[in-house]
Amino acid sequence: MNQVGSVAVKKAARIASLCVMVSVAGVLAGCQSDPDLDITKLAAETDPPEVLYNQGLANIKAGKMSEASRKFDAVDSQHPFSEWSRKSLVMSTFTKYRMGRYADSISTGDRYMKLYPESEDSAYVQYLVGLSYWKQISSVTQDQRNSVKTIDAMQRVVDNYPDSEYVDDAQAKIRFARDQLAGKEMQVGRYYLERKEYLAAISRFRMVVEKYPNTNQIEEALARLVEAYFAMGVVQEAQTAAAVLGHNYPDSQWYADSYKLLQRGGLEPRENSGSWIARAGRNLLVGS
Repeated sequence: MNQVGSVAVKKAARIASLCVMVSVAGVLAGCQSDPDLDITKLAAETDPPEVLYNQGLANIKAGKMSEASRKFDAVDSQHPFSEWSRKSLVMSTFTKYRMGRYADSISTGDRYMKLYPESEDSAYVQYLVGLSYWKQISSVTQDQRNSVKTIDAMQRVVDNYPDSEYVDDAQAKIRFARDQLAGKEMQVGRYYLERKEYLAAISRFRMVVEKYPNTNQIEEALARLVEAYFAMGVVQEAQTAAAVLGHNYPDSQWYADSYKLLQRGGLEPRENSGSWIARAGRNLLVGS
């Protein structure tokens, strides 16, 4: 090699070395600018899965949920289908739930359930999925699709893991979500009732009585049926609704108001056994 060639080779080597140093400096500068970034993230691609997993647990203890989630996700991406990956998916679902990243928690949890439906942590992960939907339930004035999804997710906990410690709370969340769905029907029904669109109102109140018995909306639903049927002049149905209301909730203010309404028309509660309301009333449980 001539002298010119030798100089060129040495110059290229110095340039390559400088580029590496600049690259490393850039990474370190980026790390220093992120207050929630653990310096051990630099080793994420080389650390063994158990080290990454334990780093994630340490970050949870330190309150660094975002960094913990990154550690668990790194285990899953670098060591898929391993036992450490399985455990990391559980913790990733948890950390995302705790951060309020409910859609991500649901996505991760659903993936876990597809891969490990019979594992020791499957009940917990399914419960976290249900909680993530439950946390997104809005007021009855808004869309209730998350109530429907909460019921579906929590019912899986009850049905598939009946002996788990999460069943009692899953059932409580189901009751809450059903109350929300019934409340939505009542809101729409009251709107129609105020506009004197009685048939439309009755269809909503009937939905509550037939589909959502034993919710906290049932007393008002029966009372509104009395009101709507009475306004239409369909007195037998009005009397039956009042009779079912009085039989199940005799001390209810809704029953007292319904009774007074019938009295103004010279009527009293009286059950027609052939009415759909009487049939639906047999499904009601006092005090539920």
